[in-house]
Amino acid sequence: MTRIFDFLFSVVAIVVLLPFMVPIMIGLLLTGEHHIFYQQERIGKFGRPFKVLKFATMLKNSPNLAGGFVTLAQDPRILPMGKFLRKSKINELPQLVNILLGQMSFVGPRPIVAQHIALYSPEVQTAIAKFRPGLTGIGSLVMRDEEGVLDRAGGDRKLLHDQVIAPYKGQLELWYASHAGLSTYFLLIALTAWSLFKPRSRLCYSVFRSLPLPESELARLL
Repeated sequence: MTRIFDFLFSVVAIVVLLPFMVPIMIGLLLTGEHHIFYQQERIGKFGRPFKVLKFATMLKNSPNLAGGFVTLAQDPRILPMGKFLRKSKINELPQLVNILLGQMSFVGPRPIVAQHIALYSPEVQTAIAKFRPGLTGIGSLVMRDEEGVLDRAGGDRKLLHDQVIAPYKGQLELWYASHAGLSTYFLLIALTAWSLFKPRSRLCYSVFRSLPLPESELARLL
């Protein structure tokens, strides 16, 4: 059922937002490395890889530079327009094409790289493989400011990501797998829209009272 809404909403969104995206595409073409889009292999439904589409916000060779797949808010690999596009989440808009093609959904588990999928337990990997990755979702909503969390933490950020953040994201995705449905779909879209105005809002914990809570170290940074 959600696939019908995905298709209809993505068509409407592309038509409505295209005039807004054209100036962004021109700006990217004239700055940075002169690339408009960035494609990266992510893991989709049934564990099948696909190319996620985003506006280019970082150096094209970023995964092979210091930092790898972990990005910080003040990451030196971020391009001139990149900070604004990432902070506002506008860089995610090209994923409307992924949704239109059926590779993604508006709501689902975060589309992540194989190296990060491997950080999840076998139980989480099996659960999320049943769903298309989402433009938004409970993991994306709760960890909306993941780059800021890593910046605020200091110290060994990769260790924090791999041993604290990734396991918690796995718990969130496992929760989603158990609660997926039309009501969750529309509630998460509404909460995502709310987060655009209130980025640090914790409203999701009030709406979904069964959500797993982060451990104290992570809760302090969120």
